[in-house]
Amino acid sequence: MTQSTKSQQIQTSNPARRRWLASGSASVAAAGLAGFQHNAMAQAAASAATASAAAKPLPPYVGWKDGSALIVHSSGTIETRRSSFGTSVITPAEHLYVRNNLPAPDAAIVANRDAWELQIEGVKRPATLNLKQLKRLGLETVTAVLQCSGNGRGLFPSKPSGTPWQIGAAGCVVWSGVPVRELIAALGGVADGMVYLTGTGGERLPEGIDPKSVMVERSVPIKALQEAILAWEMNGAPLPLAHGGPLRLIIPGYTGVNNIKYIKRLAFTTEQTEANIQKHGYRISPPGQKGDPTHPSVWEMNVKSWINSPAPEAGDVPVGDTLIKGVAFGGMHAVKSVEVSVDGGNTWKAARFVGPDMGQYAWRQFVFAVRLNAGSHNIACRATDSQGQVQPEARVENSGGYNNNSWKDHALQINVVAA
Repeated sequence: MTQSTKSQQIQTSNPARRRWLASGSASVAAAGLAGFQHNAMAQAAASAATASAAAKPLPPYVGWKDGSALIVHSSGTIETRRSSFGTSVITPAEHLYVRNNLPAPDAAIVANRDAWELQIEGVKRPATLNLKQLKRLGLETVTAVLQCSGNGRGLFPSKPSGTPWQIGAAGCVVWSGVPVRELIAALGGVADGMVYLTGTGGERLPEGIDPKSVMVERSVPIKALQEAILAWEMNGAPLPLAHGGPLRLIIPGYTGVNNIKYIKRLAFTTEQTEANIQKHGYRISPPGQKGDPTHPSVWEMNVKSWINSPAPEAGDVPVGDTLIKGVAFGGMHAVKSVEVSVDGGNTWKAARFVGPDMGQYAWRQFVFAVRLNAGSHNIACRATDSQGQVQPEARVENSGGYNNNSWKDHALQINVVAA
């Protein structure tokens, strides 16, 4: 597949939609200084966000999750704590982040999962099939990173609006469902001239406003159908409502917004959808500009890594032997290697992968053993994918704080003290 375009999260200029989706979460200021100061101040902001969010209870629809592992920014934006990723590759469902562009539908839709219907258009034999019928057409299991387009927004010094995600709007998940390519084959193939795969979510839309201003409908290049699946299972269990159950479109390597929850329509189209979330939202726009169809859309993810331990929020690190642990993934390509620096990027040494390799779309966990002396240390990591693409030092500046895979922004300032 081709090299990634830049990913992005949605903005909205619709006043009714802003009021309807508004949350009580406070914005978090990221530092505008360079080097050690920038990292230290960004981490201080993260700690403030964590302390503020700790007082917020889990919303009822995710009441089954582990509240101690999560940061509740709002009812629709819930982040995994850095300390909760663990070292076993797969992110448990109860620890996985939540990002909803619209409120979750009523839980009644998962009461009879097999009755959920999907409309398929833009094929030789259009059809409407229920989940029970889809389950007879094929089966595939893929391990893939699910990541919000705005993950890392809270590290931008420009303080863009939106949820100030640090690193926790991501997870590594095992998905099972019917491959889209097998579904399409059963329906005679894609109709001639189609260019995009378009998915439409089944959220209930508010009355009195233009549906296109709020609906979750995304178009991606048609090549995505080769790897896409319609998933009804996550980590070996029925797909939870909070994560798109009973049926979700999963496109490995693509950012979360393209992985349509509660999918009710799968269409092959000649043009991208006119929905606001596609036409103006989730685009990489120059600083100070609103999303425009001429700006790159959120599609494929980029190579990225970050450190989970030791982390500043855990307090001082004892002097001596230390294990630096984190995760790395390549987006559309397998991650090949990770390097770690304990001096802010002046020197780098190879880290070691641990745990199973679960495929090109999964992340790998890594470890680096080092002996640290007392004092302040700026620790960083950078990944390289199988195509030789290296995680960059600098972020791509944009008005919404999207697609942040800068290793410098993700570096951590830790304090090492004598026992």
